[in-house]
Amino acid sequence: MPPVFIIGTSARVVDTPGLKIDELVGNIASKGQATQDRISIAYVQAKAGTAEPWLTLQYDEWMAVRKGRVVIEFDSDVPVSSGEVASNSEKRRKTLSQLEATAGQTIFIERGTHFHPTFPEDAEYIPVCLPAFRPDRCLREDEGEEHAGIAAKLKVLHTSTSSNGQKSEETPEVLYHMTPRADWEAAKVQGTAYYPRTFEVDGHYTHATGVPSRLVTTANHFYQDIPGDWICLEFTRTSLRRCGIHVRDEEAMPVGEKPVGDAWGNWICPHVIGGIPVSVVDKEYVMKRDGTKFLSIDGLTA
Repeated sequence: MPPVFIIGTSARVVDTPGLKIDELVGNIASKGQATQDRISIAYVQAKAGTAEPWLTLQYDEWMAVRKGRVVIEFDSDVPVSSGEVASNSEKRRKTLSQLEATAGQTIFIERGTHFHPTFPEDAEYIPVCLPAFRPDRCLREDEGEEHAGIAAKLKVLHTSTSSNGQKSEETPEVLYHMTPRADWEAAKVQGTAYYPRTFEVDGHYTHATGVPSRLVTTANHFYQDIPGDWICLEFTRTSLRRCGIHVRDEEAMPVGEKPVGDAWGNWICPHVIGGIPVSVVDKEYVMKRDGTKFLSIDGLTA
């Protein structure tokens, strides 16, 4: 790939009487580019009186206001975690703050913030999202047919094809996580929840997959230096949801200080925002090893 090239072609992703959004770079405008999920840049036109629903983003966003005014109402203490259900009024923060930006000013919205944008007059702004916008990274508390229609269109646009032009993976219901047997047995003795060794370093989530064969590849990439017996746990999104635990589908992420494999760019990786309660695990599978190398998972892989 040359050092200078065309990365995007403007694409209208939202078109309603009050709100128009043209993506300039991102998962729609840059489809087919290896860098499409790295960043998104858009051009937004909002009519006076228009409002977005309450949002919680799983990316950082910069909003460069070019015309009019943008008002942001937001939770002023600790941001809502992605493990909380933002639409549950009991979990909504009681203390709210408000910020107003005018033409020439840029707003920064930190990942995980619970906020509500409104446009008291005609406004135009340029949002920059890092990593790029995707519907699964934007938790929307949609109200009314217009908001629901926007969400539905965005989901269709983002699930039609992946970056290599092939059909995207479906988000799996059945999930798997691998761990040293000793760590899992210790969690069962406590009877509460299991947390992986890198839970805090990784950002307070637990890695998982819906494709068990990938666990062998992942194990050999990350865990050959950890000796002993390993097992694979099987559980479902539904069982986690019943415990109030959210699953976020996104790109493969490092484990501790080790980066991901070079060929994992199109993997959908479910990240469990929290630990795994002992009660949700339906099955345990033995992982076979030859010395440090992982070979297979009994009952799941060849």
